[in-house]
Amino acid sequence: MSRAAETPRRTVLAAAASVAVVAAAGSAVPAVGATAPAAAPRDRPKDGDSLVDYHAWTSYADWRSGDAAGTRAVSGLRPGLTLATPTGRIDYTDPHTKKTSPWEYGRWTSPVQKLAVPSTEAIASWNAHTPDGTWLQIELRGTYSDGTDTPWYVMGRWAAGDQDIRRTTVDDQSDGKSSIWTDTFAIDDAASGLRLTACRLRLTLYRRPGSHATPTVWRAGVMGSDVPDRFTVPASTPGLARELDVPRYSQNIHAGQYPEYDNGGEAWCSPTSSQMIIESWGRRPTAEQLSWVNPDFTDPQVCHAARFTYDYQYEGCGNWPFNAAYAATYRDMQGVVTRLSSLNDAEKLIDAGIPVITSQSFLEKELTGAGYGTSGHLMTVIGFTGDGDVIANDPASPSNPAVRRVYRRHEFETIWLRTKRYNAQGKVAGGSGGVCYLYFPARPTPRQRRALAAVGVR
Repeated sequence: MSRAAETPRRTVLAAAASVAVVAAAGSAVPAVGATAPAAAPRDRPKDGDSLVDYHAWTSYADWRSGDAAGTRAVSGLRPGLTLATPTGRIDYTDPHTKKTSPWEYGRWTSPVQKLAVPSTEAIASWNAHTPDGTWLQIELRGTYSDGTDTPWYVMGRWAAGDQDIRRTTVDDQSDGKSSIWTDTFAIDDAASGLRLTACRLRLTLYRRPGSHATPTVWRAGVMGSDVPDRFTVPASTPGLARELDVPRYSQNIHAGQYPEYDNGGEAWCSPTSSQMIIESWGRRPTAEQLSWVNPDFTDPQVCHAARFTYDYQYEGCGNWPFNAAYAATYRDMQGVVTRLSSLNDAEKLIDAGIPVITSQSFLEKELTGAGYGTSGHLMTVIGFTGDGDVIANDPASPSNPAVRRVYRRHEFETIWLRTKRYNAQGKVAGGSGGVCYLYFPARPTPRQRRALAAVGVR
């Protein structure tokens, strides 16, 4: 479950990593624990209005667009962006190891992308290969509805491994109109009417001086959204009865293991959920990759997922883009962070064979059968019963066989889609507003492509 942040409009960290119940939730970002004031009411979107706009750069034509300085587009079955002739050099001091090392780099800046949904929040996600001696930085710059621009905000410094740099987000980024809360851009005062109307991404690819190694970026995307403040959501009508075959892993059997990664398995809901879905696609770490794990530990791949999703600044495994990027380190896999509008969207994906990892927070009484409450938790939607109830692999379970749960449809939909809730102390806190991870093959089937397109992912 999660070390959740309880700040106005802050929904991302409700999905982070702790098994503590709501009353025990700790702090993860500045001002965490402060009571979220009730926002001024805003008009709800009209029926049929989209709340989310996801856009990605993935094709050879995409990588040839924008501004390149020292990078080049590569074609093939999986087009990407690589380093060509580096145009700069820096000495980077890793804030977590204090080690200073030289790096050469090239940059690619995307074209400006107008957002179909003027947004209060934005989340970047990416898929990349970073061989030893390489890493990358992802930045976002936006334009406000008042015509001014944001700074270049760092959304992540990332490598698949943890030997060259420690993957990290950057705290204390704000311009007085918006802020970065670990992995999410957020308008500071959504009730003011200010919105993000356009944005662009900047990718900086690094390698050791004199090396010929290069990162390869296959997907860079940004999801903008304007989900209204809401404690409740309309109930959707069931439309599918199907269950996918997904491995079952409990985070709780890893309690106390590798506490350097967010205090151990009791905090590993996000990587445990990620590992379940990755393996449902037939991918898993090799024996060599798992050789660092204590051989006495069951399901060592869960420990592996925790280590390689860990955000050293946030001090947790619940960074949403880091989980999606981890999924894409496996052969021919993609990972995306977005929002869905209802369980009907999840049904479209399940019907095409694509599970959905969802973020939710709730009191024990709000989700019948869970047996716990949480300030933030990840679980996987793997199907629907004939009555439309949700079949979920819930990693907050005492054993692997106990992971499969059936939760009441509208209870689940409410705790996942709402942006406001009352915590165990009766104070207003945040909800994820429908955030999810989607993992799927690099070359989806036509049916999977249609399902992804139906929820805005291309």
